[in-house]
Amino acid sequence: MLPMTANGKHNPKAHSQNEKIHSDQEYIDRKFMQAAIRYARRHEGLTAENPSVAAFVIKLTEDQPVIIGRGVTALGGRPHAEVQALEEAGATAKGADVYVTLEPCSHYGKTPPCADALIKAGVKRVIVAADDPDERVAGQGFAKLRAAGIEVVEKVLAREAEYGLAGYLKRKRQARPFVTLKMAMTKDGYIGAHSGEQVKITGAVSNGQVQILRAINDAILVGAGTVENDNPTLTCRLNGLEHCSPVRVVLDRSLKTPVNSNLVQTADQHKLVIATKVDHSSVDVYKKHGAEFLHVSTDNDDAQLSELLSHLAASDISTLLVEGGAKIATSFIKAGFVDRIILFQSNTNLDVKEDAMKVKAPLTPDNMPHGFALKNKLTLGADLMYEYEKIN
Repeated sequence: MLPMTANGKHNPKAHSQNEKIHSDQEYIDRKFMQAAIRYARRHEGLTAENPSVAAFVIKLTEDQPVIIGRGVTALGGRPHAEVQALEEAGATAKGADVYVTLEPCSHYGKTPPCADALIKAGVKRVIVAADDPDERVAGQGFAKLRAAGIEVVEKVLAREAEYGLAGYLKRKRQARPFVTLKMAMTKDGYIGAHSGEQVKITGAVSNGQVQILRAINDAILVGAGTVENDNPTLTCRLNGLEHCSPVRVVLDRSLKTPVNSNLVQTADQHKLVIATKVDHSSVDVYKKHGAEFLHVSTDNDDAQLSELLSHLAASDISTLLVEGGAKIATSFIKAGFVDRIILFQSNTNLDVKEDAMKVKAPLTPDNMPHGFALKNKLTLGADLMYEYEKIN
């Protein structure tokens, strides 16, 4: 209904003003939520079982909205973002707006509920991007805030926020990690050589991006063949981010991983998990170096991967980077467990003389599995990076 004047007539001008105020508020909400989403990525992959969430406390100062408190989930997962932002804002948080990238928690865990902290601070509005599917929250955070008379605005830039929260959301909704398949290939579509010969494919800029992927993922997985051929370490090698190295996982059904491999020899420094069918009585020599084991009970590829992913999720692994070769990549794609694909493609062909020794990439930008859409294409030095997302 249109606003009315004192004499009972409709007032189109007032209606126009109301529309403008509403439009301005939507613009402000989106603006600050975009900033919060970017801020949340500061601790992505560094918050243990908790997601990296950001919170901003905003208040009008000389008729302009100003950030008076900010927080991002602390390293290791606590304290939560809302508590930090409210602490920074102090008493001025009363009557303020709070922007949070994930629904505030409403349950007592290792810390009191963030919803209670917001209520106690006396905030006026809480603007949220993504819903929390955790059964201990799942709308109860919103309900608690509304019951206290706080205005709640939901789903502001929800899709954008869910990009950074994808691992946490996948683990809570489907009891498995969010899986990113990474692959590097030459211009003519090859990923290496059957001989095990080390072949340089991409340049320094792409390689740096791979290290960032390792830093922001909870775990990284390869197959036994990659360990035998490449003898990788699978840590993050960027200066200053060495402490962000992921949990290393090897899918090794027959326990072929050499004891003298880089992975086993560094297991006391960086966590190594070997998933195998081999009886645990045969793994003592690996355990002496610090390796841990997961037992997979089936020979069926799909069921084996499902079992492995369930184990990882139960260990609070939310994001998994698959860096294996063609066989591992094909297995994950065939089983339907890949959520994101990142391809690095060089501008040179594979420098291996015999065609029979070349390993063909199981997927290319021209041969993408059904159900994936291109989201980003970047130039990294002389290379190209393609990012594909699974369409739900």
